[in-house]
Amino acid sequence: MTDTAVKKSAESVKMPENGKKKHLSWQVIACVCLVAVSVVLNVIAWKSTAFCDWYTAHVFPIWENTYGRLTSLLPFSFGELLIAVAVFGIPLSLVAMLVLVIVRKGKRKKTAKIFGLVYMWIVTFVVTVQTFNCFVIYHCSSFAELNGIPTEQHTRTELEALGNKLVTEINALSKEVERDSEGKFVLTADLDKTAQEAMRGLGSEFKNLGGFYVTPKAIKCSFFMSQMNLMGIYFPFSMEANYNQDMYKAKLPDTICHELAHTKGYIQEDEANFIAFMACDRSDNADYRYSGYLAALGEVRNKIFDYASDDKKIEFDSSICDEVWADMEANWDYWRSVDEAKDTVFDSEAVGEISDKAMEKSLKLNGVEDGKQSYGRMVDLMLNYFKDKGEL
Repeated sequence: MTDTAVKKSAESVKMPENGKKKHLSWQVIACVCLVAVSVVLNVIAWKSTAFCDWYTAHVFPIWENTYGRLTSLLPFSFGELLIAVAVFGIPLSLVAMLVLVIVRKGKRKKTAKIFGLVYMWIVTFVVTVQTFNCFVIYHCSSFAELNGIPTEQHTRTELEALGNKLVTEINALSKEVERDSEGKFVLTADLDKTAQEAMRGLGSEFKNLGGFYVTPKAIKCSFFMSQMNLMGIYFPFSMEANYNQDMYKAKLPDTICHELAHTKGYIQEDEANFIAFMACDRSDNADYRYSGYLAALGEVRNKIFDYASDDKKIEFDSSICDEVWADMEANWDYWRSVDEAKDTVFDSEAVGEISDKAMEKSLKLNGVEDGKQSYGRMVDLMLNYFKDKGEL
């Protein structure tokens, strides 16, 4: 065999049958790069609070002002649509893939490759968006640190003083809102512009709360949200603040402000609770002010009842007016009705338990060691804020 023949023989081994070298698809390279960037960002986020603060102040708003603006134009929750596609589309696509692989005997590899690329992009999208819009901002400085609010231990006397302050305010506000024939709250305010204005108004005092706000969206399948014990949800895949439209209406304004706080990078639940209260408290709308105080009163009341004697509990509850009690009990009645609902697609108790465990796991994986108990830390923020302002 000549040297030329040997070279040609070697080349034929290196080349595939179609005469072209095999290269990694640009799509594979793109996905690998995006996942790699996400991994690096997560590692940096766990190591550097300063980086997370910079990212939340300068990079995170880009997603809200671009992608968030686009999804806000839609008259429905894009996030809910994405969930529906994931829940129904992915299983159906797996069935379709199996059928096509069996039927298209001569194109099985091509079919598998197409579906494989689709699933690869889905995984990449989930990992990347969760990192950019959620995971990194979990490791920022606390709201108190960013905004110069002291962090101190408080006495029971101070906690009770805060409780009395809230009761005084909400008793007065309860006379300003509309009520039906049964004495229950009637919502008259809008659930988008007023919420956006209330939140935007905090921008002059607190960091990262000014500028554009996405449009809050109601979830069509809100009963399923209720089964999961959810009043609202920030959906990072659509940059939306979604809310449960079935729940008791007096809780809606505060809930919407809470979810809007998440879209500004305040992902911790206690901080979003505090921000929502502040936004509602400073709103010109009575419905919003009342909703904010109703939510805050529930948190503070729980803290007081953690240690209070029976006499103290009776004394505190007796100071709350009948109108407020009507709304508190109506809210509790709603959640009981969800738990007791029959002939539902999914069992409420099972769904609620799964949702609670998933939320607990998610919070702890992102560094929130006390899980759902962190929600109650809103009371500490309120105590520190009002004491610092000389209002306690």
